[in-house]
Amino acid sequence: MAKAKKLLMMTFCLVMVASLVLTGCGSKKEATGGSTEGTAEKPVELIWYTIGTPQKDVDKVMAKVSEYTKEKIGVTVKMKMYDWGEYNEKMQVIANSGEPYDIAFTASWAFDYVTNAKKGAFLALDDLMATKGQDIAKNVHPSFLEGAKIDGKTYAIPVNKELPAQKVFRFNKKVVDKYGIDYKNVKTLQDLEPILAKVKAGEPGMYPLSADKQFKFGLNYDLISENLPIGVALNDTNELKLVNVLEQPDTMKDLETMHEYYKKGYLKKDASTASSGDEMKTGNWLIDMPDTQPFADALWSQSMGYEVVSTPYTKPYVYNWSVMGAMHAVSANSAYPEKAVEFLNLLNSDKTLRNMINHGIEGEHFKRVDAETIEFLPAKTEGYDMPGFTLGNFFLLDKLPTDPKDKWEQFEKFNNSAENAPLLGFHFNADSVKSEVAALQNVKEEFYASLFTGTVDPKVYVPKAIEKFKAAGLDKVQAEMQKQLDAWKASKK
Repeated sequence: MAKAKKLLMMTFCLVMVASLVLTGCGSKKEATGGSTEGTAEKPVELIWYTIGTPQKDVDKVMAKVSEYTKEKIGVTVKMKMYDWGEYNEKMQVIANSGEPYDIAFTASWAFDYVTNAKKGAFLALDDLMATKGQDIAKNVHPSFLEGAKIDGKTYAIPVNKELPAQKVFRFNKKVVDKYGIDYKNVKTLQDLEPILAKVKAGEPGMYPLSADKQFKFGLNYDLISENLPIGVALNDTNELKLVNVLEQPDTMKDLETMHEYYKKGYLKKDASTASSGDEMKTGNWLIDMPDTQPFADALWSQSMGYEVVSTPYTKPYVYNWSVMGAMHAVSANSAYPEKAVEFLNLLNSDKTLRNMINHGIEGEHFKRVDAETIEFLPAKTEGYDMPGFTLGNFFLLDKLPTDPKDKWEQFEKFNNSAENAPLLGFHFNADSVKSEVAALQNVKEEFYASLFTGTVDPKVYVPKAIEKFKAAGLDKVQAEMQKQLDAWKASKK
């Protein structure tokens, strides 16, 4: 009897030990948080907010994306889109409420990157990039990553696309050919005079210089804010002395030139108040001044339905605002920050994922022409017409049949040709002068459109603008900016 009881107890202990070993192994497996393949672990769902007109096939495409990312990194993806006009407001409400999400599109112009990073809405990513996002540094241009830093930390991953900003004189080629215009030798705003005069004389009903209230010619300054006339000269790479650009002789010269052009009828009478015009649709124009990128002429020509040509009139510079044109941030409230960074790492390094998110499902939204080329199908335009610049690394995208074979090589050459603007990486903290900055922005709204379109005489209105800027606190703001800029410069030594 005693032997039987002893044998029973030994058997029970062996079973318990085996059970504990198996349980322990199972716990260790779950704790790794690695691949879900071959386990019963449930993948985590990442919520991704992005900007653009909502598309009916987003959920269908994201289901396909999730099949892929589930196998790769153990996540599924839920994309939520807000339209262009409502994204800022919607995302600010979400951020202020603390509602959880994982990834969001941010930029200098949408869901304000600097403001939200500084107030803690976004997670600092540097440590996670070192452990979960090593491919980001390999694939994103160093100037993008440098320009994204705020107080030395990275709060969003820039979309790897065209890096610098460079203004061009863009011409309607039909008008160029009709009047034999040597557009490639136009280098300055003043060089336009004989061309504009010739076309105006031959086309009395045309306003040859196309402009609206957003128009601004290229300035020789790196501005701290597009809403304020404070910046440093582009050639000031050492002293970094802030100036009021409205007080500078070169700015006044160009403003006076624009006023002469306006008086001569080269711009439409309501240029300073017009939101846009129909001249681009009708082709009833000669010149305007947009920012460019490689093969921009072909893209513009395709979009407009008639041929345009361009020639640069500024050098390519990398500005804070050009670096921050499209970025992905991780929410400070994300439940899965490591997985979010793993996903961004994949988005910047995995060709299959990047093309699926951009173009949709093969066979439904696009068909493959060859290993590097695709062709869109009607379902893409009808159900998945996404703004590609918001979605990740451009250099992984397949080309279209109309694209040059060396498209991405030319983009890389363009990016590498640029100089860093003097203020790249400096981000002003306006907390101590919030009310003054708001008042200054109101002054800007009052004067900029009429000055830059030449609608008013700058000899009269620039002094008025400067007086109002100073009354609204410009000197105080400029002094605070210079103080912070000097400290930033010292920290870089």
